[in-house]
Amino acid sequence: MAQHYEITDIFIGAFFLSKGGDLRGIRIKDAVRGIAAFEISGDDLDRLDHEYRTGRALVNPVHLRESLNLLRDMLFDLRERRRDAPKRRA
Repeated sequence: MAQHYEITDIFIGAFFLSKGGDLRGIRIKDAVRGIAAFEISGDDLDRLDHEYRTGRALVNPVHLRESLNLLRDMLFDLRERRRDAPKRRA
């Protein structure tokens, strides 16, 4: 059964992706503090979350690094687009 998580922790996001999760989107959750949220869906995310938080998770380190780099690149692009966007007038 597919589950959906919205998370702000880039490391658990990369873990989910490295284990087969699907990145559905990224958005700014708190503009003042610069916090982004990743929307990830996939099978067994509850189980994976439990394994991660209890220190029992095992990963392919290459997949984890690739997933982490993907999320970092997306964050950088999102922040660059926001920085370059024209300011709205009140």
